[in-house]
Amino acid sequence: MLKQEIVDKITAQINYELYSAYFYLDISNYYADNNLDGFANWFRIQTQEERDHAMLFMTYLLNNGAKVKLSDIKAPDITYTDFRHPTVLALEHEVTVTERIHDIYGTAYELKDFRTMQFLDWFVKEQNEEEKNTEDIIKKYDLFGNDPKSLYLLDSELASRVYAAPSLVL
Repeated sequence: MLKQEIVDKITAQINYELYSAYFYLDISNYYADNNLDGFANWFRIQTQEERDHAMLFMTYLLNNGAKVKLSDIKAPDITYTDFRHPTVLALEHEVTVTERIHDIYGTAYELKDFRTMQFLDWFVKEQNEEEKNTEDIIKKYDLFGNDPKSLYLLDSELASRVYAAPSLVL
């Protein structure tokens, strides 16, 4: 049986993951409104991934006899200043998600909740990937995003991203 402190932290993370999905959907819509369909695609897939992360956390709680309690999800209220701005906000957001995962992991460690630590190992690895992928987009944008032809090529590259469901086994 999971300790209530772990249940509470994972419940909060579920809601944060669902907010993350809203956040990325907002970014996707921004890019779609500006005819950068590749960027829009990349962030739409991010939306799917975040929703899946929430589902993984929910399944973990349910599989361990805990009740899942959802709360309201606040819609993002962000005005983007340029095409680079959403990517920077996305990286900052992923760093925050990483910190939150590490916090849950640290609590599980303190409580000697090895089952939860093992479950979170996948998320620790995933967050490294999430931060790197977002950082790579920023670096590429910084290299050539101000050139319309290069921006078109970067947008085309991001359009090739396809959704892949997470492979975590619960």
